[in-house]
Parts: sequence; structure tokens; C-alpha cells
Amino acid sequence: MHISEGVLSGPVLLSGGVLAAVGTAIGLKKMDYDRLAQVGMMASSFFVASLIHVNIGPSSVHLILNGIVGLLLGWSAFPAILVALALQAVFFQFGGITVLGVNTVIMAFPAVFCCFVFRPFLKKNGTVSMIAAFGCGFCAVLLSAVLLGVAMICTEENFWEVSSLVVIANLPVMIVEGIVTAFCVGFLKKVYPEILFKMDRG
Repeated sequence: MHISEGVLSGPVLLSGGVLAAVGTAIGLKKMDYDRLAQVGMMASSFFVASLIHVNIGPSSVHLILNGIVGLLLGWSAFPAILVALALQAVFFQFGGITVLGVNTVIMAFPAVFCCFVFRPFLKKNGTVSMIAAFGCGFCAVLLSAVLLGVAMICTEENFWEVSSLVVIANLPVMIVEGIVTAFCVGFLKKVYPEILFKMDRG
């Protein structure tokens, strides 16, 4: 779900860059040094998951994993996703450098938002926690698709049809992401539940 170079207008690129910088600064400030390995591991997972993609117009469809990244990292999802997207842009030309800020916001903001919405429910047992985990994975991708559409529509109103196509094309990905996130949460609750509930420091 990368926006390519040359698609967005200057004001949208600037706004995305500023928001990404703010989010990354907050993430770095709240990041505990003893969690650096965890942040690096989640950045790597995000990086690898996004390598296999199918192009659709100015965007692409692929596994994202921003829901589980948000659940495990909170605000630290911003720097983790920024690094992963930067490496993808440099080594594989996915997205690009000028759109790095916008792409970071599109992926990281839903991750952080869904973290704060769904993580409290993970402490519940059984069905409730699994539904919350599925909802986190599903909604993170849904919000990313919506933000991608908003970025394109703010550039050119004629992008409405393309934006709608991006959201529809990602519906199967939303379902798969929800299932993968629920599976990961179920596994982590059995082997290492503390990782799900350790919040960022203030």
C-alpha cells in the first residue's frame, strides 16, 4: 500500500512529512532502550511482509502487519515503520523518498490508533481478546487504505475512483491481517503475555 513518487501534491507531501516527523519524535522519546531489539524485530517483520505485493494503479496490495506492530510497540511503531519504509524505498524503489513521510503516516498512525483502542481488550480471556486482536489487524489496514485515499483526494478530486478501488482491493488483506494478528496475539498470550501489555514510558 505504497504511494508512488510523483502522485501527490507538494502541500500533501509537506503535511505528511511534518506529521511523520512529529510521530517519530514522540515514538523515539517514549521508546525504552531495552526495547530496541523488539522495535528492530518488528521493523524487520514489517519490511519483509511488504516485499510481496501486487500493484494496483498508484498503490499496491500486500501484507502490512501494522496492526500487530502497533499492538507491540505503541508510539514506537512510528520510527520502526519509518525505517522499514525508507529501506524499501532505497533498495526496492517501493514508494519513494519524497513520499516517505506520507507513507509513514498512512501505515503508522493507524497502528498507534488501533493499539490504544484495542490493546485494553487483550487482557480479557477467550473470545473477547481474539475479537479485539482481529479488529486491530482489520481496522489498521482499513484506516491505512482510507488515509491513502484521503491523501490522493487532497491532491486531486479525480482520484476518488482510484481511492475507492484501493479500499475495495484491500478488503481481503484486511481479513487476512485480522486473522494473522489474532493468531499472533493468541500465541504471545500463551508464551510471553508481558510483551502485549508493556506500555511505552511517558
